[in-house]
Amino acid sequence: MFNFRVMAVVKRELKDKLLSKGFIISTLLIPIFMVGIIGFQAFVQMFEGGKTTSIIFATESSRLNFLLEEEFAEKSYVEEGDYIFTFEVVRSDEFQQYLESKKQDITDGKISNIAYMSNENVKEKIYQLYGQASINRQISSKLNYAVNNVLIDEYLRDKSITTTDLDYIRKGVDSQGFKVSGKEEVQKENVGNMILAFLFAFLLYMSLLISGQKILGAIIEEKATRIVEVLLSSISATELMTGKIIGNTIVGLVQMAIWISPILLLTTTSIFALPAEIVLDISPLMLLYFLFIYFLGVMTFFGMFAAVGSLYENPQDAQSGMWPIMLLIMLPFFISISMVTNPTTIIGEYASFTPFFSLIVMPVRMTLIDVPVWQMLVATVVQIGTLIVIFPLAGKIFKVAILKTGKKPSIKDLRKWLKAGN
Repeated sequence: MFNFRVMAVVKRELKDKLLSKGFIISTLLIPIFMVGIIGFQAFVQMFEGGKTTSIIFATESSRLNFLLEEEFAEKSYVEEGDYIFTFEVVRSDEFQQYLESKKQDITDGKISNIAYMSNENVKEKIYQLYGQASINRQISSKLNYAVNNVLIDEYLRDKSITTTDLDYIRKGVDSQGFKVSGKEEVQKENVGNMILAFLFAFLLYMSLLISGQKILGAIIEEKATRIVEVLLSSISATELMTGKIIGNTIVGLVQMAIWISPILLLTTTSIFALPAEIVLDISPLMLLYFLFIYFLGVMTFFGMFAAVGSLYENPQDAQSGMWPIMLLIMLPFFISISMVTNPTTIIGEYASFTPFFSLIVMPVRMTLIDVPVWQMLVATVVQIGTLIVIFPLAGKIFKVAILKTGKKPSIKDLRKWLKAGN
């Protein structure tokens, strides 16, 4: 029955929920967040080619080189300063020697890619693309349209069109990717490591979200049910938080090790056979490094989730405090996904050394290109440094907030707790 008492309850709910700061902030921030995500993805695409993409296009024909140079100069999608094209004549029997002479420049990043098209490739409408990664869809997509135009114009020059000619015209240009590194032979394109990159990014993303929310929910429940007060009668708040984080980190590490164990079996044994076009180019040491950097990163994020959980008494209120942490997980995930199409992007390189971001970005980058050892060490130091900074700060918040009930803490309260001594 609708009466004045029901109306009073409705007014109270509207006042508490509709006019609350949390509702207003979330209502305004969600659209801004969605627009921001789209803008961030567009921003990442702006840096798809790295600093300056230097490409050498080599053929056996000086005329073909001249036509390609003219075609690329006319294309509006190649903006001045973003791409530098050089055209050279290289005979097919001399190409391997030529590639060997450029190998160091490719691994050092002075040359982004070498595209080669022999006379035989011209007939087949295909070219080889050599670079740090065997697959670079961003580069090949920029080359294919212009190369196709040149080949069609050259093919139809002084010709009457036949059925064979129509088949050639309809056929699109294709590229074969090859990975060039300083340690190994040139490797033909395969989708194995691209699949691994997706897998690593997805596993890290989901592990952080699911495990982080579990530890946050557990702390909120213990605080709301007063269980934490019983626990703190025999243990300090810092010890409680440390034990929870270490315990959950070990669980997460074991879970991640189980998830990636099939990869180890596929790369070290012949028990399971993969299709010939799928080759997993990753060593057991790289998998161990992956687990180690995951261990450091997940402890950092768990510390932040634990601190946020100690601030609130119910999961609904905790949603507002989770957003900053969620962004630190989602943004590197989007960067990692963009790197699958262009592994040499400059924003991906910088993100692999950035606190919070390197946990997801560096493992993905390692599967796509050869990362120097010093860069792996820098990423590790960044993770350790981030953990050293975040853990004490999270501990200070947890120590004070875990026993506070009632009014939600303000930004001013957080600053006060962080400035306070242990």
